Amino acid sequence: MAEYRFKVHSKRRALIRDSLVARIEGFDSTVAAIRRGCDPEPESYASMESPNWDALRGLVKEIETLLGNSVDLPARWGMLRRHLGFAMYCDFKDIERMDWPQARAAISAGLYGANEPIPVETDDLGSLVDARPAGPVATGLNWSVLDAAGFERLLFALINAEENYENPQWLTHTNAPDRGRDLSAKRVFRDGLAGRIDQRVIIQCRHKATGVSVADVSLLKEQMRLWEPPRIDVLIIATTGRFTTDAIALIEKHNHSDSGLTIEIWPDSHLEHLLAARPSLIAEFGLR
Repeated sequence: MAEYRFKVHSKRRALIRDSLVARIEGFDSTVAAIRRGCDPEPESYASMESPNWDALRGLVKEIETLLGNSVDLPARWGMLRRHLGFAMYCDFKDIERMDWPQARAAISAGLYGANEPIPVETDDLGSLVDARPAGPVATGLNWSVLDAAGFERLLFALINAEENYENPQWLTHTNAPDRGRDLSAKRVFRDGLAGRIDQRVIIQCRHKATGVSVADVSLLKEQMRLWEPPRIDVLIIATTGRFTTDAIALIEKHNHSDSGLTIEIWPDSHLEHLLAARPSLIAEFGLR
């Protein structure tokens, strides 16, 4: 029975794989089209109802039908459907930044079973070697070699080397409750129709093995008042640990409010993915 079950699931995945990939790509392109058509600074509760929004709903239904019970639905799938139902700009931001990236990663990971060969589009390993392929290889990093200041230096080096971040600064605010150092930068987007869009970003660094808690998030939100004016558009909480479930729920609730501040989370897994594409920083800070 185990062998039969394995073969059935393998064949079912093979049957839906191409259709599923096509709908994943369709969702990506539709989200990009919605972003291009957005006003530069829309209201949080502005309606997003449009043919493109209906297309997203249709793609979600089709993906669910294709998946059936062969692949488990991603953890944030319920939130994705909820945000599609409300159809406001704050919902679109959550879909674009959290719901869909996590859902897409989970669906893609389930396209092949643990014991199924992944197809390779090359007949000769020699030609593959000659092509000298390059790219990120995500793997665990030894965060314990860094202290709090070292972690901040790493984040400063990361954003300083990124072309979409301008004027990075390593700041100290004497009135901050923990008198901690934080990073400030300007994040730049270039839209084909709207032109250049700037966001003021504050990165709060938390070097800790335990999870970032509700109390941590509440404190960081309060600290943002010390950095204004000018207005802060995005608070990034970067940590070498993870976020507790309650902390994530608090952040999602905040991002659904009418606050002009968006909170992004960079847990250790996200940082490892970013640094996998930047091996020079891994070597410089001795993380492996």
